[in-house]
Amino acid sequence: MGRKIAGLSLNVFLLGVVSLITDISSEMISPVFPMFIAFLGGTGLIVGLIGGAGDFTASLLNIFSGYWSDKIGRRKGFVFSGYFLSSLTKTLFALSTSWIHLLLLKPLERVGKGLRTSPRDALISESAEKKVRGKAFGLHRAMDTTGAILGSLLSFLLIYFLTWEMRQVILLGGLIGFIALVPLVFVHERKGLKRKIKELSLRISLRKLPKNLQIYILVASLFSLSNFTYMFFILRAQDFFTGKLALSIPILFYVWFNIIYAFLSIPTGVLSDRIGRAVVLFTGYLLYGLSCLALTTKISTLQLFIAFTLYGLSYAFFDGTQRAFVSDLSEAEVRGTALGTFHTSASVMALVSSILAGAIYSYISPAATFLFAALVALTAAMLLILFVKTGKI
Repeated sequence: MGRKIAGLSLNVFLLGVVSLITDISSEMISPVFPMFIAFLGGTGLIVGLIGGAGDFTASLLNIFSGYWSDKIGRRKGFVFSGYFLSSLTKTLFALSTSWIHLLLLKPLERVGKGLRTSPRDALISESAEKKVRGKAFGLHRAMDTTGAILGSLLSFLLIYFLTWEMRQVILLGGLIGFIALVPLVFVHERKGLKRKIKELSLRISLRKLPKNLQIYILVASLFSLSNFTYMFFILRAQDFFTGKLALSIPILFYVWFNIIYAFLSIPTGVLSDRIGRAVVLFTGYLLYGLSCLALTTKISTLQLFIAFTLYGLSYAFFDGTQRAFVSDLSEAEVRGTALGTFHTSASVMALVSSILAGAIYSYISPAATFLFAALVALTAAMLLILFVKTGKI
């Protein structure tokens, strides 16, 4: 863990490679997944339910996997098990013949994410000094999202040029996920860091966190109420096209979102190291709100391009920075628990968000879905700045 590359631990790079390969796997599936749900008979409400149920399942395990990894002082076993389970379940998506199968399988796939996310983020945090922690998380987000770009492009090429069916693309994506387990074998963790935590309790875990971190988690949770599943962005883009283009062009917009996200993740991480996390987070929340506003009227190709550009910019600013900020505000002995609490709180709100968005999308209008998200995101941005200026965060 002492070996450095460009000022960062080799562990950070290895975990980045794991995420890169995993996202090639996952993002071959992600852009076609909402369309696959619709193909199997699912409505907008079902899309929100499946997306939200998956994130909620991950949230149930995020805090406990973080707690358990703190308690026993080991992270790697949780990370390995999580990646393996996700890869196994993704291959089963291709066998689904009803959206009900996906409603059952998606949460199981997210169990893998819940097992791995908080321990993995804690590994990254422990492998990077505070002065370069934003850079470390930015690098991880960049490699993760580079995998998303490659996976989405591969999905587009297979569908548009080779005329693969969605089911074939999903199966190949699931199988690729197993390759990510190879670099994970070479990740090292510090031994002998067993934490003195007496009781497994969400209430106790929250009480152990500093007050300013608790307040930030509340703000981040409010923002998560606006941050519904990406699948609604895909469906919104699909509404604009017909025929073969309705299946392939939304994938390209999703690729563009990930290109922007990947290209700026490291610079925004470094920026947060230099000017502070709060300013960068405020910018990310604001950009997300604007991306949703762009989809609240009758859309054009230009509006879709602007919306997905802002969507990618927002994730570059807030995604890795949120994790770094939580790490900064937490003490080392409960960092896994703090990250788990953050991920859990955000994911629970994301479940509510996705179900609400699905209901609004199905029973009111797609535009109203994005107006709701924009108003909530902009409110969270204003609250963040208010609490920072009053010294509560």
